[in-house]
Amino acid sequence: MSCDFLDKGWRRFPFDPILADWVEAALPAARAAVVAPENIEWLRCGGSWFVGVNALPNDPDGAVAGGPPVSGLAYDFIRGELKLHGFQWDRAQISVCYPGYPQPSESESADAFRFRLHRDAAHVDGLLAEGPDRRRHLREHHGFVLGIPMVDVPADAAPLVVWEGSHEIIREAFQTVFGGIAPDNWGDVNVTEPYKAVRQKVFDTCERVEVHAKPGEAYLVHRLAVHGVAPWSITGPLDDIGPDGRMIAYFRPTTGPVRDWLDAP
Repeated sequence: MSCDFLDKGWRRFPFDPILADWVEAALPAARAAVVAPENIEWLRCGGSWFVGVNALPNDPDGAVAGGPPVSGLAYDFIRGELKLHGFQWDRAQISVCYPGYPQPSESESADAFRFRLHRDAAHVDGLLAEGPDRRRHLREHHGFVLGIPMVDVPADAAPLVVWEGSHEIIREAFQTVFGGIAPDNWGDVNVTEPYKAVRQKVFDTCERVEVHAKPGEAYLVHRLAVHGVAPWSITGPLDDIGPDGRMIAYFRPTTGPVRDWLDAP
């Protein structure tokens, strides 16, 4: 297995014409999803972020409107190196950031906005904040996160951020949190405080890396890696930014049982 992915917790893939064909076929549906009235709820952060969870109408092969399935270099790595087979693609998130991201929002506390602004809203996927007190529980156990840029934007247009090596720190912490508890019951455990503590350890010990890619390229993020979105930091003319903003499709399929979320490589 590729040790750079296991060591760093992420990997970027070079231009792949097979994936570029997928982007070309999926882009009209992604654009339609962003402006669909039923998706207006996903516009957050003062209109500077379209969250777009499961907004892309792809089928279980990842194909959209008769286009090709998700395949190519990244998919070959997932199958060949990570040994993940037979899973179905979830409906992709269409994450769009616009100039000025992030902006304050009535739905977000001042502390949460500061965390978004200064810590990139860093998180581990699947640990969802619930209720008025925003208690964290493991509700989703993805196999990985695959990011596919849909449009070409500069590197400082709200790129993905990954804390390298954070996945093993998260793994060690949650092996303690869930020790002796049946995996089917992990979702019942309030992990808010240990999650905050281990995330701070990640900030203190791991290198923060901004990840940028262009259409036809892709990046894979380990399911346990702490990651987020950097603020939009372009200060000059926006001539190179079209109405799509910074648009990325993210797939997070479930690939195995709950225990794999913690124990698989």
